[in-house]
Amino acid sequence: MSSIKMFEKPLGMRDTFPQIYEKLELIRTTGSNLLKERGYEFIKTPTVEYFDTVGKASAISDATLFKLVDNQGNTLVLRPDMTTPIARVTTSKLLKEKIPQRLAYFANVFRAQQQEGGRPAEFDQMGIELIGDQSVYADAEVIMTAIDLIKAFGITSFKVTIGHAGVLSCILQDYTESAEQAGKLNKLLVKRNYVGFEEAVHAFDLPKTKSDALLAYIEEAISLPSMETIERYVRKNDALEYMQNLLRILEQAGYEQYIAFDFTLSSHMSYYTGMLFEIFATGSGFPLGNGGRYDGLLEHFGSNVGATGFGLRVDRLYEVMPKIEVENNQVLVLFAADRFAEALIQAKFLREQGKQVTFQAYEGLIDVEALKEQFEVVNEFRSKEA
Repeated sequence: MSSIKMFEKPLGMRDTFPQIYEKLELIRTTGSNLLKERGYEFIKTPTVEYFDTVGKASAISDATLFKLVDNQGNTLVLRPDMTTPIARVTTSKLLKEKIPQRLAYFANVFRAQQQEGGRPAEFDQMGIELIGDQSVYADAEVIMTAIDLIKAFGITSFKVTIGHAGVLSCILQDYTESAEQAGKLNKLLVKRNYVGFEEAVHAFDLPKTKSDALLAYIEEAISLPSMETIERYVRKNDALEYMQNLLRILEQAGYEQYIAFDFTLSSHMSYYTGMLFEIFATGSGFPLGNGGRYDGLLEHFGSNVGATGFGLRVDRLYEVMPKIEVENNQVLVLFAADRFAEALIQAKFLREQGKQVTFQAYEGLIDVEALKEQFEVVNEFRSKEA
């Protein structure tokens, strides 16, 4: 192992400097206000959880978990997502007080990266969880809230792509010969490897009717002209009817311009059991966030209730948002030691007027002129002896 350099950070970790921090705080405030207006209450969970509870239940792969051991010998993890910890605390306590629960969060999560990955190992997420409602209206609410949140950040060129784990699973099972084949195709779709999908279909040596159907499906399902198109490939079932109802609700609410359907959509988050979606925006090669229905996760914690939600990557949001001008309301009061009391009165007065006042003694400065260039100097209390 190579020696650690003095200013080196752990792999994937980042420093957040003051200017960026202020803009991230603006994102937090804007998002928090919108979510509270829609009845969501904010929740905070521990940074560290037990591996045997949250770690094992999480859909994040074991290889990317940060693991620790406490002084009792228990294996712990830095939380890899927020959905699983919220599922834990909701089933253990909150659902006994009120159902459904509408919860929101703004928190950092941790996922270990490979040396060559170049991706952050710690990043902020903002999202919601609607727990205790199995209806299609809950899924519609989550999608509409995600759209409203993206718009609140000033992002105009984006699309929410919606699929359904049940519809995709039905198609893959119907047109393959084994669970192994269906599983392999699903993994390729998680990676958006459509070329690999076609190669795998040919390699399976399926009956021509099945291989032709799969290849035709992959072409049409990516950019679905209408919901009826998918009916050619899947037998009538509850999942398909559910999606038709979801589309009707979103259209009635006036959100149709922001959505598209893609029934090849699959997620590495294995706890999604029904509707799932991703949010893409112009200017980013990665999804800004994702969400969906995850009823099965609650069963892991002993609760048989519906759950749906989404999470947004704050760093990716920031990359595609319009340029944010943070109001500069900072002023500088300089003072000599023998005029401290006068300067303090002035600083207090300015703060009462809503100014952000930096209160600085001449004696503590190395370069007075350099500091003056950074601030609006409202008063200098020089020494009475000068």
